[in-house]
Amino acid sequence: MKRTQVAIVGCGFVADYYVKTLAAHPQLELRGVMDQVAERSAKFSAYHSVPVYKSLPELLADEQIEIVLNLTNPRSHYQVSKACLLAGKHVYSEKPLAMDFAEAEELVGLAEQLGLQLSSAPCSLLGETAQTLWKALRENQIGQVRVVYAEMDDGLVHKMPYQQWLSESGTPWPYKDEFEVGCTLEHAGYYLTWLVAFFGPATSVTAFSTCLIPDKETSLPLDLVAPDFSVACIQFTSGVVARLTCSIVVPHDHTLRIVGDDGVLSTKDCWYYRSPVFIKRMITIRRKTFMNPLRQNLPLLKSNYLSKFKYKGSQQMDFSRGVVEMAEAIAENRPSRLSARYALHVNEITLAIQNAWENNCTYKLKSTFAPIAPMTWAK
Repeated sequence: MKRTQVAIVGCGFVADYYVKTLAAHPQLELRGVMDQVAERSAKFSAYHSVPVYKSLPELLADEQIEIVLNLTNPRSHYQVSKACLLAGKHVYSEKPLAMDFAEAEELVGLAEQLGLQLSSAPCSLLGETAQTLWKALRENQIGQVRVVYAEMDDGLVHKMPYQQWLSESGTPWPYKDEFEVGCTLEHAGYYLTWLVAFFGPATSVTAFSTCLIPDKETSLPLDLVAPDFSVACIQFTSGVVARLTCSIVVPHDHTLRIVGDDGVLSTKDCWYYRSPVFIKRMITIRRKTFMNPLRQNLPLLKSNYLSKFKYKGSQQMDFSRGVVEMAEAIAENRPSRLSARYALHVNEITLAIQNAWENNCTYKLKSTFAPIAPMTWAK
């Protein structure tokens, strides 16, 4: 079996997850890693026993490398991905594809011009849960879908000991970067990738975003303030409307509910590739039609992938499935299922939600009223 040679740029917090899951895919071979902070790449190399490139030009000069995994800070994604594409490498980038839509468009156009594959995380669409949901929708198990509620609330992060979080190899969670980039750009894609695949391209986004907790940390002052709460209503070409929330100031909730004329499909967490899928159906008894309080557990589709992953973390995701899909697409001379245009569309929706607070999308109310006095017995 020919093994696809891959290299990693960026040895930060998420890189451990990729290395640990790459090991489950023998068709991929990690040729080496590189980070702009030499100490970080040396530490990562020693822990995982992988070679180190001293610089990005040295890595890109290695003709054996076919795919570069761009795991750098989101604000470096465009620059690093562009350099890799210009060097003739296929690129699998962490999310988002770019922080600016024009830059993301440029990357996609460059990849198409050069005949290279370009994909972006997350690859959770390739998980068993997403595929099971998608199959149930294709089989019309809940009738015409009308609305979707998707929650990507990650808990009250500002109350957590995030300054003590370490990856398996000992890299601190990059809380300063996370807060400056914002949870929408970091995490909205987990459900957006599903929704776009399930229901087709979106036609419009109505969104609100804001920063509720500007002083999340004190050891390193934030240079930028990014939204830590967002909510969006997304209209798809199929007629489906989805409401997506994303926050790090609300108790943890990763629930997905897909509502159709004949029932509801749901799962609890997109961060678990084998999260159970449930279905509730409408029933009629005598002259009343209502949602059956009993739910059915749909069997998850069986895949050729491992179901458990040997790493420490708050999720069970195979971070490398997107890389495997790209490698197979290259070998079969076909577009990746996680294509560049698909990633670009998800990127555009994400940016529309992220930038809602800057684009003055809020209607300013003119009316007001006096405070309401509580009932005497409620004082």
